[in-house]
Formats: sequence, structure tokens, C-alpha cells
Amino acid sequence: MKEDDPLRLDRQVCFPLYAASNLLTRLYCPVLSKIGLTYPQYLVMLVLWESEPRTVGELGATLHLDSGTLTPLLKRMEAAGLLTRRRDLADERRVIVALTEAGRRLRVPASSVPATLGEGLDLSPEAIVSLRDAVQNLVAVLTKRPRHKGT
Repeated sequence: MKEDDPLRLDRQVCFPLYAASNLLTRLYCPVLSKIGLTYPQYLVMLVLWESEPRTVGELGATLHLDSGTLTPLLKRMEAAGLLTRRRDLADERRVIVALTEAGRRLRVPASSVPATLGEGLDLSPEAIVSLRDAVQNLVAVLTKRPRHKGT
């Protein structure tokens, strides 16, 4: 295969992002398991710790997840006693998600997660911030793209 072949794996933008995402999620797993969360649950908790209550739609928009993925996740978290879900009295189509007291208390042990993960990355704090900013810029660009029919 030629160096300039556009179908070489090492010429793709998507693959290193995919691989990095998978590897980073694996790095989080043992740290999060100590506080009883999966990585997707941790993301939901981060959003709710910032501001609650939130609607399922707001959570989905913030996390870039569709309701088919988010709803089962929220049901499991509700069963675990971390949050509640209830229909909005003003608009029955909306479901409001709020933390329980147990969910709020989980913030204390979770506060060590970012530093623990930072230590595992072997990158300087400045490099981590730079990487985060670059990826956030990419997400912003991709979010603004018009959707194709069927996607």
C-alpha cells in the first residue's frame, strides 16, 4: 500500500480519535468502579452536578446522546438510587431528571477522579488542557454541521 493512499488507517482522522476514546474509557473504568459508576453514568452525573434538574432532552443534547441510549442508562441510575425521573407537569412530553441525596453525596468521592486520571496520562497539565481544547473545538465544528437525511 502506498504512503499517500487515502485508505491507510494511519491517514484517517477518525481512527486515532476512536482508539483514544476507547483507551481513555478503559483508563476510567477501574477508577469509576471504586465509586460505583460506569463511564456513561459518570458523564450524566457530571452534567447533573453542574446544574439540576435537567430534562432528558437537555442531557442528551449536552452529552450528544439520543434518547434510545440515554433512557435505559437513566433507568439503571434511578434503580441504583442516584437520580429520579418524573414527567414535567407543565409538559407531559418532557421528563425531568434530578439527583437524589445519594447522587449528590457521590460528588465527594468523584472529585478525585480527574486528578487520578491526569496522573495516568503522563501528560503535563498544560498538554491536557491543550488536548481538551482541541477536541472541544472539533466537537463544536462537528455539532454545527448539518445532518444528512437518515442520520
